[in-house]
Amino acid sequence: MFYWLYEQMQVHGHSTALRLLRYQTFRTGMALFTAQVIVVAMGSRFIRWMQARQGKGQPIRKEGIERHIIEKAGTPTMGGVMILAGLLVGTLLWSDLSNVYVWAVVLVTAGYGVLGFLDDYAKVTKQTTEGVSGRMRLVLEALIAAAAVGMMIHWGQPSPEAAHLATSLTFPVFKEVMLNLGWFYVLFAAVVIVGAANAVNFTDGLDGLATVPVMIAASAFGFIAYLVGNFVFANYLQLHFVPGVGELGVFCGALIGAAIGFLWYNAPPAKIFMGDTGALALGGALGAVAVACKHEIVLAIVGGLFVAETLSVVIQVAWFKRTGRRIFLMAPIHHHFEKLGWSESTVVIRFWIVSIMLALLGLATLKLR
Repeated sequence: MFYWLYEQMQVHGHSTALRLLRYQTFRTGMALFTAQVIVVAMGSRFIRWMQARQGKGQPIRKEGIERHIIEKAGTPTMGGVMILAGLLVGTLLWSDLSNVYVWAVVLVTAGYGVLGFLDDYAKVTKQTTEGVSGRMRLVLEALIAAAAVGMMIHWGQPSPEAAHLATSLTFPVFKEVMLNLGWFYVLFAAVVIVGAANAVNFTDGLDGLATVPVMIAASAFGFIAYLVGNFVFANYLQLHFVPGVGELGVFCGALIGAAIGFLWYNAPPAKIFMGDTGALALGGALGAVAVACKHEIVLAIVGGLFVAETLSVVIQVAWFKRTGRRIFLMAPIHHHFEKLGWSESTVVIRFWIVSIMLALLGLATLKLR
């Protein structure tokens, strides 16, 4: 909104006082600050309201970690509403609202947030760990993701010399390697977005475990979006230039700010859980940003922690169905380490460290050409 105001003032020759708004870096910082303030400001009152509405709070798996049943009982969920409030307000206030990539990513974030909210609502009202049908949720997630990818392809702004980039899969390190999937790219990109959303959801099992890695991944992709959307930097680093995608740096700034604000209340011991409302929205947002930046494979590196959490569940289920035995003491894998005797804070902090290392590894691919 403020960027639109700057453009209108510029048309009438009165843009001097607002010239800072033309810089993405300034608007990114302001989006981060705005989102953080909104989440922190609404936090305590929102948590009290949710406690009054939810009563027993988020249901805890009876077959899970024993101490969680005692320590985390009564903690309200749906904290993702706070995150979405800060993220969307920060984005809408400070980003260029004529940018299709912004709206595509917002569509995924808000749409997945609604799906997550319905899932959380079903769990709380029925006091069960089973929410909305998994199959139905996956179908709706895929439709939302496909719509967003279609927006990027149809209304995106590819450079004239690389019009086919919109439907192509690019590869890190190998700058000349590109696989044009045509409209099959919509299916591939939708799988990336849906996979990212559910991977973050699997990771969200301990206080602060998902929040900080999401912030780290968002920081990495905010930087990537800025570089890919800037012709000078993209050309220097031999990246595929995607005009307009740099505006997603503002979105990532708002995401980081909202996550920081939420961490104030989600730090151990958590006063509220983000629930599927926040986990699906944040994961979907990361997936959509990676697709827009044409760095889908790098997302698997930067978000390697989320990949590992998902694989641990897939491997555990597949092996148990085949042999009747388990590979991990408990899945997702963060619970395996708890079963080994690691304290919750040890698991969380060490997973944060792994996230930082993976983000740096992912960013290193930008220079390796």
